[in-house]
Amino acid sequence: MEKISKVIEEFNRLHGNEAHAKLKEIKGEEVIIEFEGSFCKTCGLFDYFEDIKWEAMEFGIIVEPIEILELEEKFETGKYSVKYKVQTRDTKE
Repeated sequence: MEKISKVIEEFNRLHGNEAHAKLKEIKGEEVIIEFEGSFCKTCGLFDYFEDIKWEAMEFGIIVEPIEILELEEKFETGKYSVKYKVQTRDTKE
């Protein structure tokens, strides 16, 4: 699971001006990541949640978003908690 921290670090490097991610919780093979920011209005909101998946592939892990747990939307900003299932490439079925 330490690779998840690297994935989030890379996500923040690439998207930090518009969205910031932080690891909120780890439970077995699931993690909860919180996203906060203004988010690019021309991009789809869910694209940010999917970008974690693509970043994770660079670190040899498979991450799939499975549920949005919380959301808080304000004028031009938002905060979202998303649950992901995490697998290494070795344990993928």
